[in-house]
Amino acid sequence: MGQPSTQASNAIIYLSYGAFLVFGCFVAWKLRHQSKGDYLSSNRTQTALPLALNFIASALGSGILFAYPQLATITGVQGVVVYAVASAAPLMIFALLGPIIRKKCPEGFVLTEWTRQRYGIITALYLSFLTLVTMFLYMVAELSALQQIMTALTGMDGLPMVIVECVVTTIYTSLGGFKISFITDNIQGAMVVGLIIIATITVGVETKVDKSLVDSSGLTKPSLLGWQLLYILPVAILTNDFFLSNFWIRAFASKTDKDLWIGISMAAVAVLIILTLVGTSGLIATWSGAFDPTNPEQDGSIAFFLLLEQLPAWTVGIVLVMVVSLSTAAFDSFQSAMVSTASNDLFRNKLNIWWIRGAVILIIFPVVVIALKAPSILQIYLISDLVSASTIPVLVLGLSDRFYWWRGFEVVVGGLGGILSVFIFGTIYFGSALQGAKLMLLEQGLYGNDWSAFGAFVAAPVGGLLWGFGALAVRLTYRFLEARLKGHRFDALDRPAYLANTTSEYADGDEIHTDPRAGLVTVDHKGKFF
Repeated sequence: MGQPSTQASNAIIYLSYGAFLVFGCFVAWKLRHQSKGDYLSSNRTQTALPLALNFIASALGSGILFAYPQLATITGVQGVVVYAVASAAPLMIFALLGPIIRKKCPEGFVLTEWTRQRYGIITALYLSFLTLVTMFLYMVAELSALQQIMTALTGMDGLPMVIVECVVTTIYTSLGGFKISFITDNIQGAMVVGLIIIATITVGVETKVDKSLVDSSGLTKPSLLGWQLLYILPVAILTNDFFLSNFWIRAFASKTDKDLWIGISMAAVAVLIILTLVGTSGLIATWSGAFDPTNPEQDGSIAFFLLLEQLPAWTVGIVLVMVVSLSTAAFDSFQSAMVSTASNDLFRNKLNIWWIRGAVILIIFPVVVIALKAPSILQIYLISDLVSASTIPVLVLGLSDRFYWWRGFEVVVGGLGGILSVFIFGTIYFGSALQGAKLMLLEQGLYGNDWSAFGAFVAAPVGGLLWGFGALAVRLTYRFLEARLKGHRFDALDRPAYLANTTSEYADGDEIHTDPRAGLVTVDHKGKFF
């Protein structure tokens, strides 16, 4: 490869960051008079194309250059297709559920607001905690991936790039909030698409595939793990997307439901193509001889970078710009979404905007520290995936009016019970409580030769639902006995008043408060936990 010189690499990387900083600060200056409401969200303001570019930028991160080629070297073509489809298709859930939730909770801009409205404050805080932790882990994973990628591409220490990225995104995100993240993601999303096209053409022209390695590699044949991933990945990725407020804020920013459907459909197709191309680099690395699966010193996670060693130096330069764009877009999206979620869920949007801006800065320090000690990007994602697989199935039952009797008690017990179910399954499967506990962290990853990971992702949602219905039985029994002892009517299964009201989804017990100075309208809904 022609690896760029140290001077060239530094110039490419820091000029890219400098360009994003200048552009971000310019936009922030133009938005300096925006209200607190605009700082936190942009409900019903965006058309289809900006939405598409934003979802593309938010759905991708620099970590894709590790995870997707690695899976390709293990499960071959089958794994590439399954992983790409399982990552892109779940985006459509925002087009499907976004209009429903927006109708039920028109003033909200994150899923936790609907949760507060439907299930009450305890469940909302429970979901908010999981949401904030998930986005924190994603930020850690992004910085960890960035450091490793920069080291692999340039041979330099990746820590300075991590610090510079944090400084750049923190400056313009703290100044402009969500709206600036949305605007910069338009540019970064378009850049990523263009750079992917150039890189793909270059790989196609410059790489020579050894046809004898295609058959001998076995990567064109299906595998047990490939079949298992048909279930594991859709469950893991779909449920985990519910925890990502950066997606929900963008969904609620759509001007109309039609814009939302068109924008997300475009994004899903683009993400599917991009991830397929990135994953295919693992196949090409194997078939060109750049990656040798029999070499214990080579790991599939670096297959993409081994492939780059066969390409000209200018190709690496393009990839460096692409990495900066991918990572910056993903990181500033999580930053702004994390602050918007915390402001809405924990402080009910009553904090002064300068306190919110200060929060953007404060969360960076622990993220960087943990990222430097977190070498396994996939491990970080998997922990969050199991939690979401346990919680989301019991949560979304409340979207249907048929489950009007479902309460926050069932959601919380079901979510925690799903995790406990993984421990129970692991203890039985391995015959060891210690191994059962380790399965909750998926320490062996997804790529084992047994059924442990598959069983964990079955136990989490199924166990969560069983625990949830068990909690329902306990709650109804308690309410029935309480009614008998106190001599009043058993009303735990009565239809709530809002279902009989045609003008408001949650009209019963709503108190509407308007703050004209902040540009916010909030509604306090008395959702029931028990």
